[in-house]
Amino acid sequence: MPSFSVRKLCRSLGVNRQWYYQHRCLSAHQECDERLRAARQEIREAFAGYGYRRVTKALVRAGWKVNHKRVWRVMRQANLTCRRKRRTVHTTDSRHSYQVYPNLGKGLQVEALNRCWVADLTYVRLPEGFVYLACLLDIYSRKCIGWSLSRRMDAQLPLQALEMALAQRQVPAGLIHHSDRGRQYCSNVYVERLLDVGASISMSTPGQPTENAFAESFFKTVKWEEV
Repeated sequence: MPSFSVRKLCRSLGVNRQWYYQHRCLSAHQECDERLRAARQEIREAFAGYGYRRVTKALVRAGWKVNHKRVWRVMRQANLTCRRKRRTVHTTDSRHSYQVYPNLGKGLQVEALNRCWVADLTYVRLPEGFVYLACLLDIYSRKCIGWSLSRRMDAQLPLQALEMALAQRQVPAGLIHHSDRGRQYCSNVYVERLLDVGASISMSTPGQPTENAFAESFFKTVKWEEV
């Protein structure tokens, strides 16, 4: 079998000899990156919606000593970054004649349970049709303390989630209930139930989803990582 020199092979293939010698044996850093890619792939198979920040957290819990910059570099080189296709379906109808309330959550520091609850609703796409999901979260623990699922987006949908939360938690004085200005949360039946338990009503500004970021983030996790 004829033999060829490295110089001749590199010239024939159009590559630099320095590149050949650098890639002939992986350095310790490159080998570590390869193991990191394999660990990232295992996380991706379990949690397809994880971005580089959550992947970093998962790797640290698994014993890796890495920061988010390195994880982002490795994921980008291996084309493992998540590219989500954004779909926007409006579920908030703030054009109504019900009373609205100011935002009491701006600059609020929550340091205990049952100080501030946030509520919101969204749609969940199914193989055939879709349903609506209403949830109520405790900001301090980020726990979902009430939820309701229905094919109808009426006031009873969030009201059932509220009743579930009230059955589990004791409502202290000064509890803030925060939501958007949707028709369901401004309805008489929902507002009267909040006033009955002595809750202070807070609502976000129309067109400002960041003012209800806890609920928005929760729904994103539910849809991309569970549904």
